[in-house]
Amino acid sequence: GVLEREQLLKYFRWYGTCGGVRVLAYYILSKHVQLPLEVPCVRSTPRSAEELLAKRGVLSGTARAAATGRQRLDMLRQANDSAGEQEFIDRLCASMWDVSGFMQRLKQRFTQWFNRHKGRKGTLWEERFKSVLVEGAGETLATMAAYIDLNPVRAGIVDDPKDYRWCGYGAAAAGDRLARAGLRVIIAGGERVAEDKLSIPEALAKYRVWLFGQGGEREGFTETGRPLRQGFKRDEVLAVAAAKGQLALEDYLRLKVRYFSDGAVLGTRTFVNEVFAALRERFSSQRQEGARPMAGLKSPLFTLRELRARVFG
Repeated sequence: GVLEREQLLKYFRWYGTCGGVRVLAYYILSKHVQLPLEVPCVRSTPRSAEELLAKRGVLSGTARAAATGRQRLDMLRQANDSAGEQEFIDRLCASMWDVSGFMQRLKQRFTQWFNRHKGRKGTLWEERFKSVLVEGAGETLATMAAYIDLNPVRAGIVDDPKDYRWCGYGAAAAGDRLARAGLRVIIAGGERVAEDKLSIPEALAKYRVWLFGQGGEREGFTETGRPLRQGFKRDEVLAVAAAKGQLALEDYLRLKVRYFSDGAVLGTRTFVNEVFAALRERFSSQRQEGARPMAGLKSPLFTLRELRARVFG
């Protein structure tokens, strides 16, 4: 319901801010949520011990945790134990800037709230979350965001994602400040740009063009009542895919594609191969390259995992 979605939105923004994980966009359905998250490099984000303790208190949900941490820090400082203080700070940092920690806290806290609200007990989430490492540059990030924002269109809930309140683009179009800031980062290819270089209205306009692409319907109608440009229907796109034809990106995003949830890593060939090289020991010695093309897609995007069955949902 509306109340539950509002609460979930509140929690993931709250824990994202305190845990150093930025929510760039989102899609919330009754039994489904998707979140593109930005996790900054810890070393480039220095924090004082006091600020870390304050955030730790919010993340734990208890004042006692913050008070206990404060006492421990005071003891280390009184003893002039700089090495112990640094170790303490490192332990605090270990619980932040972490996707798994963020999702664990989000799911636990929302489950607690939901159970109290509904007068129930037990677990709420059916399974562990899935994650895909997405290259935060170029068109990869915008592609993932567009796929997420087009969820309500694929589900037949709305014809235009701007009309769906519970997705990042819909919230940004309605004026939500945080949603607009996230969309601006997305359309800038993961970069932080000055307002005079890319304003919010410009980012919204560019993202809308990206979202709909050349395969979508233009606004307006001909004299006979037909759309000025008719986009491909789902059955037509599936037929092209079944015939092993190459789809344009804008048509690809109109399908439910497993690569966006099960592809493990998504990005350019260079990016995927860099991740593959860093994790080389996890793969067979016979595998020479990590990057795999996304089946049926006419695009420079690659994935780490090659899906052989049920690529399209």
